[in-house]
Amino acid sequence: MAIGPNRKVMSRAQAEAAAVDVGLRAYMLRVYNYMCVALALTGAVAFYVSTSPTLLQAIYGTPLMWVVFLAPLGMVFFLSARIHKMSAGTAQTMFWFFAALVGLSLASIFIVYTGTSVARVFFITAGAFAGLSLVGYTTKRDLSGMRTFLFMGVIGLVIAMVVNMFLGSSGLQLLISVVGVLIFAGLTAYDTQQIKLMYYEADSGEVATKKSIMGALRLYLDFLNMFIFLMHILGVARN
Repeated sequence: MAIGPNRKVMSRAQAEAAAVDVGLRAYMLRVYNYMCVALALTGAVAFYVSTSPTLLQAIYGTPLMWVVFLAPLGMVFFLSARIHKMSAGTAQTMFWFFAALVGLSLASIFIVYTGTSVARVFFITAGAFAGLSLVGYTTKRDLSGMRTFLFMGVIGLVIAMVVNMFLGSSGLQLLISVVGVLIFAGLTAYDTQQIKLMYYEADSGEVATKKSIMGALRLYLDFLNMFIFLMHILGVARN
């Protein structure tokens, strides 16, 4: 007599699990879509600026250069601290604006490196990112233990970069780039798992959208930093 009710309970649990699975895939797809659009916007702005002597002179030939370099960092902190008080539309607009600002600061990549090497490194980064993000999405292992190690690694990386600004050591720059790739590879897997876990805490409507945007921002930064460090290693400079 207990078989029927048990089957009903199991069917209900399976239906709920299937609904969660479908919702999770839709949520992660939205995160990846936001990230990809932001990367495309960054690349388009960077390429456009690199082909405009007027814009290059206005940005890199004046003190405006420091504003362009530092503004994206300020916006990351601003978005992280204030996004919960914004509407979803405002948060999305700020994210696109941030991606465009980053494009202004990355125009030099198209000037320093050949277009072929930029494209090659981009596809290498995309392949590595996809694999690492898949690991973070599918693994049953809790990656939260990596948090402190990765955070300290980022701090050490920034300190080493500042020191090398004065030393100008090519050997140290190569080491920084290799370590940077490894750190942001780890962050890609870690952040993907954390973004996945955010889904189970996500509310509906605007809160869920804003969490998707913050997740996209984290993965965007992981991808971009991994790409930049790989460019230092594999990029071919123009003659």
